[in-house]
This record gives sequence, structure tokens and C-alpha cells, in this order.
Amino acid sequence: MSGTMSEAAKQQVLIFDTTLRDGEQSPGCSMTTEEKLTMARALEAVGVDILEAGFAIASEGDFAAIDSIARTVRGPKIASLARARREDIEAAARSLEHADRARIHVFLASSDLHLEYKLRIGREQALHQTGEAVHHARTLADDVEFSPEDATRSDRDFLVEMVRVAVEAGATTINMPDTVGYTTPEEYGRLFREVRERIPAIDAQGVILSSHCHDDLGMAVANSLAAVQAGARQVECTINGIGERAGNAALEEIAANFFVRADYYHLHTGIHLKKLNAVSQTLREIISFGPSPNKAIVGANAFAHESGIHQHGMLANPLCYEIMTPESVGADSTHLVLGKHSGRAALRHRLETLGYALTAEELLDVYHRFVALADRKKNIYDQDLIGLLTTQHREQKSGNMAAVD
Repeated sequence: MSGTMSEAAKQQVLIFDTTLRDGEQSPGCSMTTEEKLTMARALEAVGVDILEAGFAIASEGDFAAIDSIARTVRGPKIASLARARREDIEAAARSLEHADRARIHVFLASSDLHLEYKLRIGREQALHQTGEAVHHARTLADDVEFSPEDATRSDRDFLVEMVRVAVEAGATTINMPDTVGYTTPEEYGRLFREVRERIPAIDAQGVILSSHCHDDLGMAVANSLAAVQAGARQVECTINGIGERAGNAALEEIAANFFVRADYYHLHTGIHLKKLNAVSQTLREIISFGPSPNKAIVGANAFAHESGIHQHGMLANPLCYEIMTPESVGADSTHLVLGKHSGRAALRHRLETLGYALTAEELLDVYHRFVALADRKKNIYDQDLIGLLTTQHREQKSGNMAAVD
């Protein structure tokens, strides 16, 4: 890739989905080849730009899954992970032979901690291995990504040198992962700015910078957004934020941020937001568990309101408490949950929906009995509400229905 990126290209953030690779490494999230193919089709439908299908040399099953996806999925680029070893890189290339557009993703640790205790090599050997691996990958694919693993805990001068070597060897994307979820938004943004400033070839050659963040301190999405503000134009993420330990940055949260706060970021992705809930549900069905109810964007309570003050505001104008509509991300609708925190406005609304119109005095009487019930019962159902009404009200409803019939 040569020349500077166009202004139009700078306005899009590429979404690199690693649900099928890093996400699958989460305990309980392993998938069969057929399940990976199903999920890959869902990711294609939601509009990811790059789909990391697996780690080819890890197992025969992973190789088969990548090969199957490469033969079938045509929308996104298909990527395969490889250590900075010739055998890994060649296995990745073979697994991607049938892809319309392929990417080999090479990684090597850059922190002294990993080099000494995990790889047992020195810095000079790591630099040599980086150059050799990226160069070899470029002989097998036009699109090569390089990741210095544990970048955020690496000596800055050495990290810059490793990235420089990778760029000179032909890497088209440089990913700087926060492998253990250690950094902060300010630190991570500063890292990207420094790397760009100290290696002019990155901007001159149009090399794309990428973020890959883990959520060990709950900062994965915030750190990813900080990287983008510092010049990254690719974000690596997973559906529902699944992944090693506390997980990865959640794709749905990244995409929603650029949509809702377009006024702030002035950036966009190619993600079809209305399909986010569907792809989240697909993943849940495959791995047999879903996100927590309070998960942003796709959690069961993401558009649910129980507080009486919130419910009153929602009934007056949904903008009071919702910054996006449920429909914009493919959810069914706003849900006003009736519980002990609910007020009369929500109770009246639900009863009217059920066909019961009460006077203010009657509503107050039912409301007092409703609150007493809600103190004893965690979940209030429609039949519970109907049970609070007088026989006269229930008969009146029956009579009205008979008249309509």
C-alpha cells in the first residue's frame, strides 16, 4: 500500500471482528466448524470489515473452520492468526487459499516480561524474528497485520523499533494490543500518537494502526475509542465482548458510540446497527449463554425502565432517558418494567394497554395495592395487575369486549 489515505478513507473506522478467534478462547465459548460458519455468516451480515476466523496451526479443527469460512464468506476479509514462525505463517496462508481477500495476522511478544519468561529470547532476536516473519508473510499475502503482543507493558523505545521493523518488512496494518487490559485511555492514546510521530512511514505509506483491548479493568471500549482519537483506524473487538479472562472490547458498543456520538467523533463504521441484536442472539444460541442483563446495547435491560421518575419521562418523551431507540440496534421495543420503583404513570399506561381505563381516584387505590404487592413479589405480571382490579372493572372490560365482538 502506498500513498496517503484519502480524507474519505480516514473517516471510516474498520471493524476487525475476532469473535471466532480471541472470543472463542473464552472458557465455554468453543465452537464447532459448523457453528463457526454460522457465526461467520452472521458477522458478514452485520457488516464487519475483517473477520479473524481462527488460528490455523492451533488444531485441525481450527484450520478446517478457517478454510470453510474462506470458501463461503465473501463480504469481509478473512484473517488467520500466526505466531512469528514460518510453519505458522504457511499454515495460515494455506487455510486462506480460497478467500476472496485474505489477511495473515502475525504476532510476537514485545514486552521484556513475555520475551524473558514466555519466549526465552532477547530483544535482538525478537527484532530479527519480526522482520523475517512479516517479510515471509508478505510473500504469501498482500495484506499482513503485525501485532507486538503486550504492547502496553513494553519498553517504549523497543516497541517503536519493533513496529519500525515490521513496517519496513511490509506490514500493512500495525495492531498495538493491550493484551492484559492494563492501560488507560490517556496512556493508550499517547502510545498511538508517539508511534505515528516516531515512524513517519506509517502515515506516508498508509499503514493502518489498530487497537485490540481487553477488559480486565473495564476499560476496553474506552481505550479503543482513545486509540481511534489518536489515529487508529481499525478496532479489534468481539460480539458481546467475549474473550480471554474479562473479554475484549464489545463490537456493539464500539459501533453504537460512533453512531450516537457522530457529532463528537466525526467517524463511522460499516456496521449495520439494526442487525446488532440479531448477531448477539446468534452468538448466545451457539455458546449457550448470553450477555448480562445490564450489558450495554444488547442486554435484556438495555431498554428497560423501572424507576417511576424514568418511566414518567419515557412516557412524556423517550429522549428523556434513551439516547438511541431500541429499533436502531434491532431490539424489539422499550420495556417499562413494573416493580416497587414504578410510579402511577407507568401503572396507568400498562392498564390502559390491557384495556382498563381508571379514574384518578381508582388508579390511586389500585396503585397503593400494587406497591404493597411489589414489596412482596419481585416480578409483577399482567395477571397480577388484573387481580388488583375490582370485579366491576374486570366485568366492564369483559362487557366492552363482548360489545366489540
